[in-house]
Amino acid sequence: MRIFVLLSRIPWPLEKGDKLRAFHQIRCLSKSNEIILCALNTDSSADKQKAFRALQPYCKSVNFIDLSKTAIVLNILMAWISGKPLQTGYFYSHSAHKRINQLIKHHQPDIIYGQLLRVAEYIRYHKLPKVLDYQDVFSMGMHRRMLLASFFMKPFFKMEFKRLANYETAVFDDFDLKTIISLPDRDLIQHAHREEIIVIPNGVDHDFFKPMKMDKKYDVVFTGNMAYPPNVNAALFLSETIMPLVWKENPKATLLIAGATPDRSVVNLANERIHVSGWMDDIRHAYAGSRVFVAPMQMGTGLQNKLLEAMSMQLPCVTTPLANDSLKAINEEHILVGETAAELSRAIIRLLSDATFADAIALKGHHFVNDFFNWESATANLEIEMHKQLKK
Repeated sequence: MRIFVLLSRIPWPLEKGDKLRAFHQIRCLSKSNEIILCALNTDSSADKQKAFRALQPYCKSVNFIDLSKTAIVLNILMAWISGKPLQTGYFYSHSAHKRINQLIKHHQPDIIYGQLLRVAEYIRYHKLPKVLDYQDVFSMGMHRRMLLASFFMKPFFKMEFKRLANYETAVFDDFDLKTIISLPDRDLIQHAHREEIIVIPNGVDHDFFKPMKMDKKYDVVFTGNMAYPPNVNAALFLSETIMPLVWKENPKATLLIAGATPDRSVVNLANERIHVSGWMDDIRHAYAGSRVFVAPMQMGTGLQNKLLEAMSMQLPCVTTPLANDSLKAINEEHILVGETAAELSRAIIRLLSDATFADAIALKGHHFVNDFFNWESATANLEIEMHKQLKK
C-alpha cells in the first residue's frame, strides 16, 4: 500500500504520546508499505533537519508544513465563530489544506491515515479510503479538566468539551476506518456505532526499554511531558499531597520528576527532596535510577506510555484506576492501584519497605507488558484493517 500519513505534529523527538505512537506505527508500516508523511508544525524551535533524518529511513516522502503563530490565532478565532473545537481550529489552515491536497494529488496514495481529531478537517471529505485514529477521547479529557478547573475557567472547558464531543460524533461517518487506543476510550465516543472503532493499542520498544543496572539515586519517579496539563496535575498531586504522607513514614524519601518543558508550577516544586530534571537525553536513566514509578493520573485519557516504559524496564509501578483502566494490569500482581492520596502513599511505602514484594511486582509487570504491548503486533493489526478497506 501507499499510505498518506497526516499528523498534527512532527513525530520527533518522541517526548509526547502522539509522536511516539505515530513514529512507531510509521516505522512498522514502512516494512511492507510506502509511507508519504505530512506533518504540521506549530513549533518554531523544532529541529526539522534532525527530525527529517530520523524519519527519512521509513518514508518515501517527508513533508513538514509550518503554521505561523499569526495564522493560529486567526484560525482559533474562525473555529470560535464556526462552533468547531478550538483545538481543531488551532491546527487548521486554509493554506495548509491546499498544500495537503496538492501532496495527495501528486502521490496518489491508496489510503489516507490521519492521527487525532486535529487533522480530521483536512481529509474528512476526500473520496479515497480514509482512516481516523482518534487515539484518545479528547472530549473526555476536556471534561476531566473542567471538573478540576477554577470557577472562572469552568465555562471555557465546558464549551470546549461540548464542541469536542459533537465533533467526535460529526466526523465519525466521514471515515471508512476508525481506530483508538483502548476499549475504555472507545466506549466514551458518543456515537451509536462506536463498536465499529478498532482498538489499536500502543506498544513498547522492548529492546530499548529493558532493565538497566544503575545506582538508585531516587526513591520515587514520575515522567512525562511536564507542560501537558494532566501530567502537571499529577506532578502537583504527587508532590504536594501524596509524598507528604510518604515522608511521615520515610522522611528521607526522594522524588524525581523528569520530562520535557516543565510548567512553572512544576519547576517550583523543586526542593531538597524533590528534583525536577526537565528534558533528559535518555529518559531510561530516570527509570533505572529510581526504585518506584508512580503515575497518579487524575485527568486525561488513553494508555499511559510512561507506565508501559517503566514496567518494561522492570520497575514496580503505582497508578490510579483512571490510568489502569486502559492498561488492564492486575492490582497486587502486575501493579499497585490506588485512588486516594492515602491509598497511593501506602502503596509507595509498601514497595519501598519490602524489597521482595517490590521485585515480584516489577518482574510480573515486566512480563505483562512484554506479552501484551508490542508495536509490531499492534501495527500489524492496523495494516490488516487497512487492507480490508481497500478490498471493499
